[in-house]
Amino acid sequence: MYAVLETGGKQYRVQEGDVLFVEKLNASEGEMVSLDNVLVVSKDGNLVVGNPVVEGAKVEAKVLAQGKAKKVIVFKYKAKKDYRRKQGHRQPFTKIQIEKINA
Repeated sequence: MYAVLETGGKQYRVQEGDVLFVEKLNASEGEMVSLDNVLVVSKDGNLVVGNPVVEGAKVEAKVLAQGKAKKVIVFKYKAKKDYRRKQGHRQPFTKIQIEKINA
């Protein structure tokens, strides 16, 4: 059994037990979160496609960690104009584990 869910503007194909890094969710470590934007559910060979989401489908997940990704350096410059800007960015993420798919 698997599901395709959408969170943080991205889509993920998940099964029970999967560990994902998703965009930051407002939940503390150890807390259970319910993800409602389920686009597709496959169960026993039957594929249910939502329009746009599957009615009554939820994915239960446990928050394992909150953190920040590795630093990305943003460097802008214009040749021959003495213009240079260096900026760093660390994208926040939430590490979740899929506990149950309710469909």
